[in-house]
Amino acid sequence: CGQAVGLPEGQMGNSEVGHLNLGAGSVVPQDLKRIDHAIADGSFFENDVLREACAAGRRAGRLHLLGLVSDGGVHSSMDHLRACIELAAREGVPDLVLHAFTDGRDTLPDSGAGYLAAAEGLLADHGGRVATVTGRYFAMDRDRRWVRTELAVRAIVGGEAEGLHAASGREAVRAAYERGQTDEFVEPTLVGEEGRVREGDAVLFFNFRADRARQLTEQLNGELDLCFTTLTQYHEDGDYPIAFPPRPPAITLAQVLAARGMGQLHAAETEKYPHVTYFFNGGEEQPYEGEERRLVESPRDVPTYDQRPEMSARETAAAFVERWREGDLAFGVINFANPDMVGHTGVIPAAIAAVETADECLGEVVEAVHATGGACIVTADHGNADHMLEPDGRPNTFHSLNPVPLVATADAGPLRPAGILADVAPTVLALLGIAQPVEMTGQALTRPG
Repeated sequence: CGQAVGLPEGQMGNSEVGHLNLGAGSVVPQDLKRIDHAIADGSFFENDVLREACAAGRRAGRLHLLGLVSDGGVHSSMDHLRACIELAAREGVPDLVLHAFTDGRDTLPDSGAGYLAAAEGLLADHGGRVATVTGRYFAMDRDRRWVRTELAVRAIVGGEAEGLHAASGREAVRAAYERGQTDEFVEPTLVGEEGRVREGDAVLFFNFRADRARQLTEQLNGELDLCFTTLTQYHEDGDYPIAFPPRPPAITLAQVLAARGMGQLHAAETEKYPHVTYFFNGGEEQPYEGEERRLVESPRDVPTYDQRPEMSARETAAAFVERWREGDLAFGVINFANPDMVGHTGVIPAAIAAVETADECLGEVVEAVHATGGACIVTADHGNADHMLEPDGRPNTFHSLNPVPLVATADAGPLRPAGILADVAPTVLALLGIAQPVEMTGQALTRPG
């Protein structure tokens, strides 16, 4: 977490950040910190792409802000929302409309009403308003469950929300609580006067993390002719302006291995597939020469993963083991999604079952790797299922600040007692007998001699 992975001090880590650091072998400065700095030094308000989005909003008569309204710091930031609102006011946008997504995964599950109240206060100070409120379960799906995304689009574009309407964003969330829905699952709700996205309108998506912004971006860009702008890059081949283009790491582990002609395998189920590919490879969508990928579908017959805590861990392990046993690979990375995804539900018995399944599958992977004379490094990109309860007994659904463990199964002698995620790639190279590139600033956890 924090500065050890390129985030502001005290900010909990997440899957994107963790995999970037694991794959880069260096501390990768994160977009959250980069945008924070731009706001602090004033360059945010001089950003040409952002100012053009506001100019398009002036021409169209309306600028829409889309994004997650919370201070979880994993996908978005309240400070970034505040800056977007302030910029729109400075630039004379006549009608500023917020389509708010509620969190409940990276924040407490019943904190959304407070965040909406804060957002509405910011908007009121600058003549803006909330037009829709939608839980991230719908607006930020990443597992190609298009029915969820379409429900969000119907509210944002069509002004249709199954009869759900509220006078304010805060009241929309409170009404959802009365229906038994926590923040993540708030059904799309219209708020106040009409504020739908119209043909030719300007849209600014202020989430800084890509994976859960992609589907909605694809749908909205496909529905209407919009001036669509994003705070960061969501698609490598996206045809929309990006306010803060990517700054990829200088080199990655996958790149080093590919340059040496060494085979590698990246495996995960769909919920974590971008993490072992796009993020692990430093923002590179396409596989390197010699890089193979195994994608296993995550379960689609349950609304939440506490109802299927094993998810597709066994199938993912089987796909990895089957290919690894062929004996011609130098490196493999596999992600078991279920401890994290089930941990986010806050259901402790299900989280225990998820961890037990991952443990079982890990044993199969370790056995297969050892059978070919290989070594395993077992670690995590962040904590979650290790911290499931708040002191008052409420479920904790978000990530933890706890250090993650690392276990190396190789007979490589003692490891250094502490390290950071950026040290993992250098450790892999050390175990493979490959010299560490100067671009990698992490330090191998193996002790020389």
